[in-house]
Amino acid sequence: MSVDSKPGPSGPRAALKRQAIVRAAREAFLREGFGVGMDAIAAGAGVSKVTVYNHFGSKEALFTAVITEALDEPLGTASAAALEDLAEAEDLRTALVDAARTWVNALRTNQDVIALRNLVAAELHRFPELGKAWQGHGPEGHHPAVAGALRSLAEQGRLVIPDLETAIIQLYALLVFPHVVFGAYGTTIDDSLTERLITGGVDMFLSHYAPRDE
Repeated sequence: MSVDSKPGPSGPRAALKRQAIVRAAREAFLREGFGVGMDAIAAGAGVSKVTVYNHFGSKEALFTAVITEALDEPLGTASAAALEDLAEAEDLRTALVDAARTWVNALRTNQDVIALRNLVAAELHRFPELGKAWQGHGPEGHHPAVAGALRSLAEQGRLVIPDLETAIIQLYALLVFPHVVFGAYGTTIDDSLTERLITGGVDMFLSHYAPRDE
């Protein structure tokens, strides 16, 4: 079954309704899982079920929208702002370590996002195309703050990044994915190891992408 959403209504009012539907769906999926009825989601959003289908076409498409919106949430406003300021930082390593600490702490403590991630893992068998829908956005589309920061640093010549897509995934692999993997097995990484992963990961990333002397 496809999770692609058909083009929905447009305009400011439609955007507000879409936001309300996604918010209600997120609460409903977290509360009852994917089996929650569309009637309950519509009621939570204060709209009709027909309106929900007009915007998303299917429950699978709505679920995908909920998860996609949550992908950047652990980044948070504070760490996103810190990433945006990296290009202006005099000490790039210190600035990136500080941003990473804020980012990883949000990932470790945002229980909603952890629950949604676990729900995705449980529901992939129901519609395996969910993963393809995410991939269609690409790392840049999912993580614009990270992409923008790395692109700016590359344009300034402070980093040499021939493949931005790969660099984004590598940064996530060093800083974020260890917590995702451990969390999937119901365990956590302690504070001391988290700090070592952050500082070591930043050092590895910056060393790999540092400009080389001719």
